[in-house]
Amino acid sequence: MHRRQILSALPLFVLPFAGHAQGLAGLSELDAGKGVRGALEKGALAAVQLLGRPDGFLANPQVRIPLPEALQQFAGILSAIGFGRQLEELEVSMNRAAEAAVPMAKNLLVSAVRNMSVSDAKRVLTGGETSVTEFFAEKTRLPLTGTFLPVVHQATARVGVVEKYERVSKKAQGLGLYRPQDPTVDHYVTRKSLDGLFFMIGEEEKKIRRDPVGSGSALLQRVFGALR
Repeated sequence: MHRRQILSALPLFVLPFAGHAQGLAGLSELDAGKGVRGALEKGALAAVQLLGRPDGFLANPQVRIPLPEALQQFAGILSAIGFGRQLEELEVSMNRAAEAAVPMAKNLLVSAVRNMSVSDAKRVLTGGETSVTEFFAEKTRLPLTGTFLPVVHQATARVGVVEKYERVSKKAQGLGLYRPQDPTVDHYVTRKSLDGLFFMIGEEEKKIRRDPVGSGSALLQRVFGALR
């Protein structure tokens, strides 16, 4: 394939990265597609591994699941009337539930990447810093919510999250301090778990873009190195 044909076969790279035409000319459309998919799959699996372990959420301030915002606003009042320890236990328990649920995302995330279309790849490349989060959220948030909810429920039941949450939230609601945003604590934990997961996938993808050589993959070095 001649250089002109190669460039015309790679519209998703040429427009946003026209200054790198010489590097891109050496890439086939197949390698380019594999490189994008490889970067996203690598980032997704790395994020699952980072979060789906003890303290994956709890010890990471970027994704740690806080108390629901309305409860946070009145945490001082609730602590003052003897609910401080319950609030602390509730936050720890919610993060443990998220850590238990995240490994269940692996298959759906990998499937989304491997079935990614050319238009999906173009959107990821040209969509800015939130493009990865948007891609995975669009393709997997709804099915992952259904997958996470029963896992989160089992985890929250095992460590008593529901009981703790209901005890605290009922007290807050009785004082007129709190109106829940999510139907249940399981829905809240699931929503925040997915927010954290998509965020970490984006962070992992940024690392590959910044340092394709450090990815350890010859293909990713070729594809993303050509964009530098």
